[in-house]
Amino acid sequence: MGSADSKLNFRKAVIQLTTKTQPVEATDDAFWDQFWADTATSVQDVFALVPAAEIRAVREESPSNLATLCYKQGEEDDETARPLAESLLLAIADLLFCPDFTVQSHRRNNVDSAEDVRSLDSCEYIWEAGVGFAHSPQPNSIHDMNRMELLKLLLTCFSEAMYLPPSPESGSTNPWVQFFCSTENRHALPLFTSLLNTVCAYDPVGYGIPYNHLLFSDYREPLVEEAAQVLIVTLDHDSATSTTCTVDGTTTGTAMDDAEPPGPENLFVNYLSRIHREEDFQFILKGIARLLSNPLLQTYLPNSTKKIQFHQELLVLFWKLCDFNKKFLFFVLKSSDVLDILVPILYFLNDARADQSRVGLMHIGVFILLLLSGERNFGVRLNKPYSVRVPMDIPVFTGTHADLLIVVFHKIVTSGHQRLQPLFDCLLTIVVNVSPYLKSLSMVTANKLLHLLEAFSTTWFLFSASQNHHLVFFLLEVFNNIIQYQFDGNSNLVYAIIRKRGVFHQLANLPTDPPSIHKALQRRRKTPEPLSRAGSQEGASMEGSRPAAPAEPGTLKTSLVATPGIDKLTEKSQVSEDGTLRSLEPESQSSSAEGSPSEGEPSQTWREQRRLSSASASGQWNPTSDWILSWKSKLPLQTIMRLLQVLVPQVEKICIDKGLTDESEILRFLQHGTLVGLLPVPHPILIRKYQANSGTAVWFRTYMWGVIYLRNVDPPIWYDTDVKLFEIQRV
Repeated sequence: MGSADSKLNFRKAVIQLTTKTQPVEATDDAFWDQFWADTATSVQDVFALVPAAEIRAVREESPSNLATLCYKQGEEDDETARPLAESLLLAIADLLFCPDFTVQSHRRNNVDSAEDVRSLDSCEYIWEAGVGFAHSPQPNSIHDMNRMELLKLLLTCFSEAMYLPPSPESGSTNPWVQFFCSTENRHALPLFTSLLNTVCAYDPVGYGIPYNHLLFSDYREPLVEEAAQVLIVTLDHDSATSTTCTVDGTTTGTAMDDAEPPGPENLFVNYLSRIHREEDFQFILKGIARLLSNPLLQTYLPNSTKKIQFHQELLVLFWKLCDFNKKFLFFVLKSSDVLDILVPILYFLNDARADQSRVGLMHIGVFILLLLSGERNFGVRLNKPYSVRVPMDIPVFTGTHADLLIVVFHKIVTSGHQRLQPLFDCLLTIVVNVSPYLKSLSMVTANKLLHLLEAFSTTWFLFSASQNHHLVFFLLEVFNNIIQYQFDGNSNLVYAIIRKRGVFHQLANLPTDPPSIHKALQRRRKTPEPLSRAGSQEGASMEGSRPAAPAEPGTLKTSLVATPGIDKLTEKSQVSEDGTLRSLEPESQSSSAEGSPSEGEPSQTWREQRRLSSASASGQWNPTSDWILSWKSKLPLQTIMRLLQVLVPQVEKICIDKGLTDESEILRFLQHGTLVGLLPVPHPILIRKYQANSGTAVWFRTYMWGVIYLRNVDPPIWYDTDVKLFEIQRV
């Protein structure tokens, strides 16, 4: 029988099933066998021959027929039988280590019976060398295809999360993931290791030969993508609310750290948190950095290397690694390898800043940098000179990785789209966290920081929303940290502060009387532009760079929940003399989850307060004299005012004496100047460290499933289904 005929018969059987309203007896083998006829069907065929709508119709009209179809081949009427979902998950796990189907058979003779699959030790069949496994099996495209299809099926099983509205409760225990990642699944360890190693060992460049990817179809990439997606979904675990449960420790290999107390019940999270060997960390970090840098690879031959598309999944995976495994986080920051993660993130942030469909990417990039910036080592690493010239749409500068970070952040604030404004607090918090360690900022960067201060300290901006003055406080804290702790190498910044001294005087003399407030807000209605771009002296952009483009009209995107405010996202700590951190938060507050969106409603007031130039916000927010006075009195201007008081007369004297208009002489004077003993006593350094909270857990879940939904279009597994976790929108 030809394959066309068999497909036709299969389709006929489907139509019969979907149109029968009477139950068909389970013993009617002639009818049921049509579904298991040996039709050579591909996944695409199944989607074509069994439309989802028809299956739903069967479920509504004749549920008993659907049940019979599902249970056919199984033992019926057995009270002790497993629930179908568990059998399905265990069958998928077995099939992922099935000799000659998804793994190389170790046997010479091919008498593998079904019993052998049940007894085989899957730890000997891990898919790729890396963590806890040294042997790299021969690549086999058919095995890769079969693994990929099974992983797609697994993701479909796990996707229950998409059909629940976003709330802190909804996702903490997805029963499918919970069962699959429990001790019930005897393949949990080898599968976790296989997925992690497959992702981290992947090299899309095709063994270093340019254009290689055009000659050979790469079966690895689709597998690596699915592996990354399955990994991040199985690791969806709210570390803020979880109670640690004990776990049977017998499955741990040597790669996992046994000394640690038993971790959470989810074995994937447990294994991830217990990886501890330096060579394993090196393998993971190198792999993720290699893949994240892939879109940046500029060779002289365009299209010579394959461009991967799953950087968002990789960023979520990197986040999970740092969040669940503190030893990994410290390893990342121990050497300048962290910069191999930083540069791609800054590239993505800069590239996506004008694109409404990539708001989620902007958020996760900023969250990762916020997490890293809570550690002193990150600030120290940023002093490494930046020489990699990735073409980016930013002004040319000569300097360090800190300069790159600040220049990109300035670009996001001044030329990103409106929906990024909730991120401004985060961006500036990152700069505050690293500022005490920055040895020398370039002139370009110094001017960018002062331009931000100018933009944020205009009266209309300060008065037009209840939170805007926080941005000025953050910037003043940056200047104070650098003046007090890194004055020596930062003559460029000191010079820029002197040149723009008017801004500081203007802040010190901020008007607080009602007529001035009224006038400032009137001016605001005439200026819809969120921030003035004038006065920022945009230099020419780097050669070979393309401007950041907005989304193509019609691009699909998924909605996101609001993120918690910066006070909920972070916990304040003070750096002591010996460099250790002391928390400044009262005990009770650190675990509080208020501020997280309730039942899927974005926290409205918070959003409104932030919308800088929307009419609704202006209607809602009325600044009073008392309100302005309440924070104006706290502006930390003492250090800067003292600096100006000491240095301005000296600089003016040089200019008059030498008739100077030349910067270099003044800079030379400032380089050798000192303010020792002249400044107020240095303030303690404050660090705002990211803290896990249920608000971000919900955000990550929504973002992650949105990415997975949009990336799985062939076949379109979830299209046209009643997804509740997010809305599908067109730009």
